[in-house]
Amino acid sequence: MNLPKHHDLAAIERALCAASLADFVKQAWHVLEPATPLMWGWAVQSICDHLEAVTDGRIKRLLINVPPGSMKSLLVSVLWPAWEWGPKGRPELRYMGTAHKQDLAVRDSTKCRRLIQSDWYQSLWPVVLTGDQNAKTKFENDSTGFREAVAFTSMTGSRADRVILDDPHSVDGAKSPAMLAADIETFREALPSRVNNADSAIVIVMQRLHEEDVSAVALKLGYEHLKIPMRWEPDESHHAVGDPDPRTTPGELMFPERFDENQVRALELSLGDYAAAGQLQQRPAPRQGGMFKPGMIEIVEALPAGLSFTRGWDLAASKDSGDWTAGGKLAMKDGITYIADVKRERGSPDDVERLVVQTAQTDGVTFQSLPQDPGQAGKAQAAYLSKKLQGRSFEFTPETGDKATRASPFAAQVNAGNVKMLRADWNDALIHEMRVFPMGKNDDQIDALSRAYNKASKPQTIGLMVPKRLQGR
Repeated sequence: MNLPKHHDLAAIERALCAASLADFVKQAWHVLEPATPLMWGWAVQSICDHLEAVTDGRIKRLLINVPPGSMKSLLVSVLWPAWEWGPKGRPELRYMGTAHKQDLAVRDSTKCRRLIQSDWYQSLWPVVLTGDQNAKTKFENDSTGFREAVAFTSMTGSRADRVILDDPHSVDGAKSPAMLAADIETFREALPSRVNNADSAIVIVMQRLHEEDVSAVALKLGYEHLKIPMRWEPDESHHAVGDPDPRTTPGELMFPERFDENQVRALELSLGDYAAAGQLQQRPAPRQGGMFKPGMIEIVEALPAGLSFTRGWDLAASKDSGDWTAGGKLAMKDGITYIADVKRERGSPDDVERLVVQTAQTDGVTFQSLPQDPGQAGKAQAAYLSKKLQGRSFEFTPETGDKATRASPFAAQVNAGNVKMLRADWNDALIHEMRVFPMGKNDDQIDALSRAYNKASKPQTIGLMVPKRLQGR
């Protein structure tokens, strides 16, 4: 970098800031946080490096998953736009900042405007904001560049050269299948149309909240990825540009100067397993599992003799829903629950009927426990399948409570080491589903096995549809 030879401090400062977003952040910090000393770390530098790659055109789609303490919103939504307008000499750029709540987007827009209008910034880069469009939700400069704040679900009208998506999901929204689906639809269908042209960029900054959140979709779409877990885990850090994660010891903290061991432990305890995995480790579920600890399951090569089996079912509504129909078969003996088989298929109502009937026929005397949906349609399905299951032991009962509540007794046995599983090709899919439950994309196998366990552990005959010729066996 060529600094001015004369003792022109302003020119030196302009040259430093133009050469590096990190240097601009360090120089601008006193404007945004006059009472708080800046704490710098390699993770903050890495975010700056990735944003510089967007400015240079090396990256056009960027996903950033970083923990608290990384200054993610301040860097991406406040300082980076001001850096491009001023030190990089690109005041014509247009920005759209969006979040799951407009208040959050407006917060960062307001900070950005305050920085640009500050005496320090104006003395170095006199970017003029026009009087007719200079508000918290949108401000514009005399080169036609603007920065606008909108709610994620209301992105209509404007287009931008930089679309910044900061926290598209609320914590509660990520737990709701309907709200999660709506967010994904907005991300897939509305957000891409908000860019100006092929040179425009989209930057997402968020923490992981669900196996199928916006981050998961962005990765499937090929976004470049910066992922920094709070505690180092082998193969869990990802850097598209710049230096890699410098840590080498499992559990080593990202930014101990900002969050030391005692603070992180207190935060992990306060957040709980799932929130800590998402917000700190940037995974939708704990590595070892949350509600279920599948690492406690022993995989066996054969089952003991003399077992009496129960198969529970979770029936998908239709092929178009993308859900699976699953049937989980287990038995209990001497305090141990044995998972013997899992059947799983995604198909039409006819496919579901075929799977249930053929499986029941193959299972022989295994008891079949099936859910009955409320309403006339559920009664009709139960009556229809009852005819197909003649000669088998079965029941249709409504589900009660939420999925997590129904799964709790089975999870307790798994976590106590009282569950063994027959080695089979379905093991990996089941273990994955256990690990991310209830924040995973699918929960059909857990529903099915929970139903089987709850039936097998509390045998009863009330409400059973049992063929007369099998009664008394």
